[in-house]
Amino acid sequence: MSQFFQGVTAGSLPPVVPTSFVTDDGTAIPAANILNVNGVDSRENNANGIITRANPDLSDNLEVIITNRLQGTATTTDATSVAIITFTPTVVGTYTIETRIAAYNTTLSTGAGYSLFGTARFDGVNSNLCGTADRIVNEEAGMENVSTTFSVSGANILINAVGLVGSTINWSAVSLYTYVGV
Repeated sequence: MSQFFQGVTAGSLPPVVPTSFVTDDGTAIPAANILNVNGVDSRENNANGIITRANPDLSDNLEVIITNRLQGTATTTDATSVAIITFTPTVVGTYTIETRIAAYNTTLSTGAGYSLFGTARFDGVNSNLCGTADRIVNEEAGMENVSTTFSVSGANILINAVGLVGSTINWSAVSLYTYVGV
């Protein structure tokens, strides 16, 4: 009986472990061969809609970031308007915003869903509506009198909910925006 022996050759060596990862914004360096990769979102504008970042630079934390994203929640208990998302542009230009909104009426155990597509132009001081936002509405019986709106107030662009008297409604919204300017 023979023993098979394989010496140390290039093919039998373990793979080389990377010692750094260059991102769009900084370099991540594993600690004890461990790199923390986290997914997050951000309001910052990026034409690709996604970036990578070492946070902080030269740490063992690497973030994969979905950009151009807005989110918010609100609760209504009557028929007044409340902002679910408030977005304040800082750069002159046009912002097109697509929003998905979910509503759950905890009093009646009913729900609704909405989609808003609106555009606003920021002039450096105020946001200005570019026409009327388009809406898609999906409501259960009993939710016909609730509503969502796309509006501006000063510099702010607002995604609003209008509740229902006598009902507690929880609202959640997620938006993506596209920006172009000078």
